[in-house]
Amino acid sequence: MYEISTQRGRRVIITGANSGTGKEAAKRLAAAGADIIMAVRNEAKGEEARREICQTVSGASLEVRIVDLSSLESVRVFSQQLLKEGRPVDLLVNNAGIMAPPRRELTADGFELQFATNFLGHFALTNLLLPLLLEAKNPRVTTMTSSAAMMGKIQFDDLHCERSYKPIAAYAQSKLACLLFANQLGNIARTRNWPLLSTSAHPGHTRTNLQTSGPNLGTASTRKKLMYYLVPSVRVEWATESLLRAAVDPSATQGNFYGPRFLLFGDPHIAKQPKTVREADLERLWQTAEALTDIPTPVV
Repeated sequence: MYEISTQRGRRVIITGANSGTGKEAAKRLAAAGADIIMAVRNEAKGEEARREICQTVSGASLEVRIVDLSSLESVRVFSQQLLKEGRPVDLLVNNAGIMAPPRRELTADGFELQFATNFLGHFALTNLLLPLLLEAKNPRVTTMTSSAAMMGKIQFDDLHCERSYKPIAAYAQSKLACLLFANQLGNIARTRNWPLLSTSAHPGHTRTNLQTSGPNLGTASTRKKLMYYLVPSVRVEWATESLLRAAVDPSATQGNFYGPRFLLFGDPHIAKQPKTVREADLERLWQTAEALTDIPTPVV
């Protein structure tokens, strides 16, 4: 297991911290002394996860707060409360996500659900919290993507799958968008001489409630179910290693992308960017997200 240096005194926000890699990251970082905000959609599940972590981590500093990343209004309310409090944010872990609902669903803002939850919500959250991040000493934003980004494509003329909705293709698009977002955030930080570091990670193949609690498995074909269970998977503890390395590795540099050495499993290392990452898409996607969310990148 990756040995985390002391995080005492650091304020960390982790989205989707009630289960899976988010919960494991919260536990490990709390054990290292960080003050954790567990940003979750379901308060009851968040409190249950907080209690479970506190039972195993003595003195853990954990606070549950509610945010629904599929709702821009919810993201704004969550962020405004933190801005009002004024405490710097040292680390933002954009971890929450959903995977492949069988039918196309739109959010209240009119966005395809996966694109909204996995990407646009985190884009908005990060931009809104940048003033607090840039007040920290060595701030970092770590974004969870997926190996699915390798088969993703940003459909700029059909981001919300109006012409055709294919669950896995929409998921892959959203996760590629997360990776492009992390890369462009790093570019902006470099250009503006911000002290902020932007990294990304993918967990490999693990069985978390991202797959097992969603509706997609319930409607999947027998062949797809067999493929899911026969492909070697790793425990959540190991799947979180890449995320933790991306979040706290002191040797990380701008834009590092961490993943298992053998793609779906193995020790975490700095992985190659997928060929689906096109430089021409970075700024275009960023500008598109600013327009869709009506949340421009602050001039700080």
